[in-house]
Amino acid sequence: MATQRLNSLDVLRGLDLFLLVFLQPILLSFLSHTDSPWSNAVLYQLDHEVWQGFRFWDLVMPLFLFMSGISMPFALSRFIKGAVPASQAAYKIVRRFIVLFVLGMIVQGNLLWFRPEYLMPYNNTLQAIATGYLITAILLLSKAKLPTQIFFNIALLASYTIPMMMAGDYTPTGNFAGQIDALIMGSHRGDPTYAWVLPSCNFAVTVWLGALAGQIIRLIPTPDTRTAIRLATIGIVLILSGLLWGTNMPIIKRIWTSSMTLYSAGLCFMLIALFYQIIDVWQIHAPFSWLKIYGMNSIVAYTIGETINFRSVVESVSYGLAPLFGEYYDTWLTLGNFSILLLILTIMYRSKTFIKI
Repeated sequence: MATQRLNSLDVLRGLDLFLLVFLQPILLSFLSHTDSPWSNAVLYQLDHEVWQGFRFWDLVMPLFLFMSGISMPFALSRFIKGAVPASQAAYKIVRRFIVLFVLGMIVQGNLLWFRPEYLMPYNNTLQAIATGYLITAILLLSKAKLPTQIFFNIALLASYTIPMMMAGDYTPTGNFAGQIDALIMGSHRGDPTYAWVLPSCNFAVTVWLGALAGQIIRLIPTPDTRTAIRLATIGIVLILSGLLWGTNMPIIKRIWTSSMTLYSAGLCFMLIALFYQIIDVWQIHAPFSWLKIYGMNSIVAYTIGETINFRSVVESVSYGLAPLFGEYYDTWLTLGNFSILLLILTIMYRSKTFIKI
């Protein structure tokens, strides 16, 4: 397994991207024109929780961070074993951190406006991944044993939890994490209901928990049901721990509370356990292999999907259909937009062009 690609990870990553840059925006556009209990229920789950609580769509970002961690024990194995010089490892880690951080500013930080007054330096999922990756990579490359890794991440949870409990509350305007963001970033903060600086501690815990899953998978050289059971067991423990902690510190994704960190990671463990068992152990590939089109070029899919709008291309060749589609013409444009992205990714996949950072 150490030298083979983890197919379940490619598929799960692909599912996450498919939801983000295809299914969700199309469903939102289509269902927004309906008014029924089932459509409203779907729309509710396809949006982030306003504050306290957890919806289906709140899992997308934690899953991104978690999956970036899963791949780390595989990607960094040569560096951990000392087969590659430490300077090369440092270069790889710092370069990936910088590229992800800059891409985050392009996607959601207004970097391409070239107007400093509108720049939001820390405001995106890619930057959360970058931060968590940097901290976790340093921990793994230090060759710390598992107990040390666990202790370090407990310390990270405490670094977030203690100030949150001692200062402020858990309201959108009174929480300490939000106050820190306002103090450091001021008018460059972005959405004031989100926090990024203090939650960086918990971003790192989420990525490390993914790395823990990767380390568990590497324990047994060939795919084995025992691995899936271990992953699922940890998932259940984390879900219960998150819910229990949530009675004291609410589950709030927007400020990445510690209870949310454990709860969402537990769900991620359950998902990778399920996909690992189906795809890697049972070798059932056919129904899922198409998701690799997204999963093996995930950064390209995310960056293009979030920054480039192909709707004008679709409209320039189909504006005559507007009277026919009526209020659903916007859905048609949305479908066309993300279908063009899918076409680009498909061409890259078939030509074996994979962009890695």
